[in-house]
Amino acid sequence: MYEEHFGLSGRPFQLTPDPHFWYETATHRKAMAYLGYGLAQGEGFIVITGDIGAGKTTLVGHLLDEIDRTALNPITVMSSAIEADDLLRIVATGLNVDPAGLAKAQLLLAIERGLHAVARSGRRTLLIVDEAQALPVSALEELRMLSNFGAGGHALLQIVLLGQPEFRDRLQGEERLEQLRQRVIAIHHLDPMNEDEVADYIAHRLSLVGWNGRPDFADDAFQALYEGSAGVPRRLNQLAGRVMLHAAMQELELIDAGAVAAVLADMRADMRVVESVAAEPAGAVPLRPDVERKIAALEKRIEVQEAALKRVLALLVEWIEGDLEPPASAEPFRGRAA
Repeated sequence: MYEEHFGLSGRPFQLTPDPHFWYETATHRKAMAYLGYGLAQGEGFIVITGDIGAGKTTLVGHLLDEIDRTALNPITVMSSAIEADDLLRIVATGLNVDPAGLAKAQLLLAIERGLHAVARSGRRTLLIVDEAQALPVSALEELRMLSNFGAGGHALLQIVLLGQPEFRDRLQGEERLEQLRQRVIAIHHLDPMNEDEVADYIAHRLSLVGWNGRPDFADDAFQALYEGSAGVPRRLNQLAGRVMLHAAMQELELIDAGAVAAVLADMRADMRVVESVAAEPAGAVPLRPDVERKIAALEKRIEVQEAALKRVLALLVEWIEGDLEPPASAEPFRGRAA
C-alpha cells in the first residue's frame, strides 16, 4: 500500500530474509571476516550465533552470493530438530546421492564417495546448517564424523553452523560435544546494530526500491526507530514498515519521532489485545435458543423412556421369580419416533 503512495518499486522492509537488501553493519562485517578466515582454512566448523531477527539467514544468503561456486559446492540445511539419520540423507541428496533404501553404513560410504566426486571436480563441499540449536546431540556428532572425511591431507567437507545464543552456550557447556568444540576454528556472535547505523540502514533499503527522498526523515526519527527496535534488524524492519504505512495513511511527507511514537503505541496496543485474547479460557460456544429447546425436549423424552424400561424390567423379574402369567404391560417398549 505505502509502496504505491510513495512511488517505490517494492517493499523495502519485508520480514522475509533477502540477500538483495544486504547491509553490512559492524557486526555483520566482522561475521563475514570470520567466515572468510574460516573458509580459507578449508576445514573444521565455523559457528555464527545471534538472537532471533539478528540477520543470520540474510548473512547466509549473502555468503552464498559471494562464494566462488567453482571452488565450493554449498549444501544448505534448515534444521528443525532433524534426527541424525535424516540429516545424513539430506547431505547425501545434496551430493546427488540417492539415499533411498540404504542402511547407515552404506549411506556413510555413499556420502564419502559423493564428497570424493566433488573433490575430483576441483571443489570442496561446504555444508551450512541454519537453526543449529534445534539439532540433537546425535545429529551434531554425526556432523563431526562427516568432518573427518579427507583425501590427500585435505578435508572434503567444511561446516558452518548458525544458531541462536543458546546453541553457543550448549556448545561450550555440553560435555558430549567436546570433540566437536575442538574442531571449531572460528566463532562470532551477531550483535544488534549501533544507533548510528540506523539512518544508513534505512536509506540503503529504501534506495534499493527507488526512494527519491519521499517521505523524508527527521533526525530524531532514527533515534526513535533505534530505541523502538533495540537495533535488531527484523524488529527494525517491522517498525519501519509500519511507520511507512502510517505516513502514507496520514499523508505525511516528513517522518519524525512523533510519528514513530504513534506507531509504537499502536503496536503495543495490538500486542495487548493479542495477549488478552490468548489468556482467555476457551469457553463453550453458546447455542441458539431453538437448539437448546430441542435438546431439552430430547433429554425429557429419554428420561420418560428410561423410567418405562425400568418398570417393564421390574415386572419381568416378578414374573420370572413368581411363575406368574406375563403381564400385558410387559410387551416390549417402543419409544416414539423423535
